[in-house]
Amino acid sequence: MQPRNMSMSGVVDLAAVKQAQEAKAKAEQARAEAARNGGTGAVSPADLVIDVDEARFESDVLQRSTEVPVVIDFWAEWCEPCKQLSPVLERLAVEYNGRFLLAKIDVDANQMLMQQFGVQGIPAVFAVVAGQALPLFQGAASETQIRQTLDQLVQVAEQRFGLTGLAVDPEAEPGAAQAAAPERPAGPHDAALEAAVQALDAGDLGGAVQAYKNVLAEDPANTEAKLGLAQAELLQRVQDADPQRVRQEAADKPGDARAQIAAADLDLVGGHVEDAFGRLIDTVRVTAGDDRDTVRLRLLELFEVVGADDPRVAAARRALARALF
Repeated sequence: MQPRNMSMSGVVDLAAVKQAQEAKAKAEQARAEAARNGGTGAVSPADLVIDVDEARFESDVLQRSTEVPVVIDFWAEWCEPCKQLSPVLERLAVEYNGRFLLAKIDVDANQMLMQQFGVQGIPAVFAVVAGQALPLFQGAASETQIRQTLDQLVQVAEQRFGLTGLAVDPEAEPGAAQAAAPERPAGPHDAALEAAVQALDAGDLGGAVQAYKNVLAEDPANTEAKLGLAQAELLQRVQDADPQRVRQEAADKPGDARAQIAAADLDLVGGHVEDAFGRLIDTVRVTAGDDRDTVRLRLLELFEVVGADDPRVAAARRALARALF
């Protein structure tokens, strides 16, 4: 089973839409639940370090990453550097007091996960935040470097996704909070949104587009469906494009709105967010009338694809305002 909802290569990750957009709401809901229950539901320090295998990866890593950043330690019994690094990570997991969860994966017993993460050697450390995988470091690292990396991770998790971590109670029984955690009630459009994600996983872009449109027909303000539709339509636009021809045409026609829009779509799908935004902002500056408005509207659509909370979107909005006025 391939881990779902991971962005491993910088490409726009459509399957992460559902979890990434729900992360803030889930964090707020968890804090509210804890407050209503008088602080119950806290985990024990022992729960902050877990062993994970392929069968439990989705529940213990992907699903948990919508509540707390999950740091993954790829290790093996025969790996001497692992024996030095792993205890440091375990100690820091407790010291950080629930701001991240440490998942330990034995590569000898979980070769598929090792391959899917592209691990070339161990020790290797990754993080998964709101369903999206991020490489942190490989090989030996000083404790100072590890702390700096973890500090950046928890900051991004909190600022972008609202993940403030887990409440920790030193007296709590290990595993008790997770066993007693209430199921999140299903929303009115969860089935349709899940159908869209499944269509994306299967490469059925048309089916995903239609599923998101079905949700919006009943709930026009549904943020999750809006973002999902914008991303699915983006992939639909580029799936049959010839990248070499598109880029050559854009280079030959710097003032052509259609050519620059097509190239910007490819830029974004390839993970070159700033390039896509910059290309369209430059085109806004040199076009007028309907062409300029067409470029502006496509840029706004790409903002939706990336997400309003992304700092690159905020910077591009300011640049667009300067280009327009």
